[in-house]
Amino acid sequence: MQTLLRSLTILTLALLVQHCHAAQRHTGPWDIDRLQKAPAAEWGKKQDLLQEVYFTGEPLAGRPTRVFAYYAKPAGEGPFPAMVLLHGGGGKAFGEWATLWAKRGYAAIAIDLAGHGPDGQRLADGGPNQDDGSKFGEFTDDQARERWTYHAVASALLGHSLLAAQPEVDAERIGVTGISWGGYLTCIVAGVDERLKVAVPVYGCGFLHENSYWLPGRFEKMPDEQRARWIKYFEPSRYLAGVSCPILFVNGTNDFAYPLDSYQKSYNLVDEKLRHLCVTVRMPHGHVEGWAPQEIGLFVDSVLRQQKPLARLSAITVTDNRAAVQATSAVPLKSAQLHYTTDAGPWQQRNWQTIAATLTDGRASAELPAGERLVYFFTVRDERGAVTSSPHATR
Repeated sequence: MQTLLRSLTILTLALLVQHCHAAQRHTGPWDIDRLQKAPAAEWGKKQDLLQEVYFTGEPLAGRPTRVFAYYAKPAGEGPFPAMVLLHGGGGKAFGEWATLWAKRGYAAIAIDLAGHGPDGQRLADGGPNQDDGSKFGEFTDDQARERWTYHAVASALLGHSLLAAQPEVDAERIGVTGISWGGYLTCIVAGVDERLKVAVPVYGCGFLHENSYWLPGRFEKMPDEQRARWIKYFEPSRYLAGVSCPILFVNGTNDFAYPLDSYQKSYNLVDEKLRHLCVTVRMPHGHVEGWAPQEIGLFVDSVLRQQKPLARLSAITVTDNRAAVQATSAVPLKSAQLHYTTDAGPWQQRNWQTIAATLTDGRASAELPAGERLVYFFTVRDERGAVTSSPHATR
């Protein structure tokens, strides 16, 4: 009898946890159940590890659409882990990005999110273009499913579903990464698609309406009702609390589009056990720069292939003006640094300085410099050269 009661208690607690998480997950205008079914696909030209594919997208203005993508897979039969790849503004379906992941041992789908084909020209039956009008133009509640963000997120979910349907893909080991606007999309996709096992948004984040490149030119000029509607449907901060997989936020201190204050508000919405940070001083902003950091591959490997994880840093503590963090790492650590700025004004223009931190038994510490407007964070580097960071703190 006691065993039965104990089992029922465990089951009740498990159901309660699932209920609480389900209540947290907000899925917006997307029909998740439908988008988690594999779309019809037409497979095209194949060269080496790469193959063209068109799959059925979401209707636009009552007409059907197609989405172009590159699919890449390693040699062999699998089953392989897999990645969904989401480009940023001015980008396209990058075959070389998908190939990079295939060479790492992953199947990958790099999706065009602007209604274009392999030649960069618009498809006659493509989805919305990726321009400011498609992102920020006026719309009613009934028109939410006509907007670029709606179609881009839907295409990411459909791309995931297409990947999962491939016989050489392990459907239980699929992740997503995106760059800039693709990072913005990754924040939404990771919040609505519970199938994902890992996510890496690069640059992109939420709270765009509070501080971002688009605040003065777009959000401050929107009528209040229109701004509220955009936030309701397409602001990542509405979805990030629903993330249920490990997620690595990658950005630079001076990113022109996604500043650190909005970035910190965004990652703080994610369960602390799931979030990881890799913020570096003045990381350049670009597609190649956004898929280049080795930390992305190492992080995904640690989740989908059970390889050694990146180091994790605790919250910063301060005692007698000396700041410290505790690092947990499966790989020996080689160095630690404290990065700081005493500048005010726009985050994009602040000058950051770096000093060496003392590293002893995984504890990194440094004396805080003088300054009334001090902002600071730690990074540690392991033997692989991989860098992880703490959240930034202020004084």
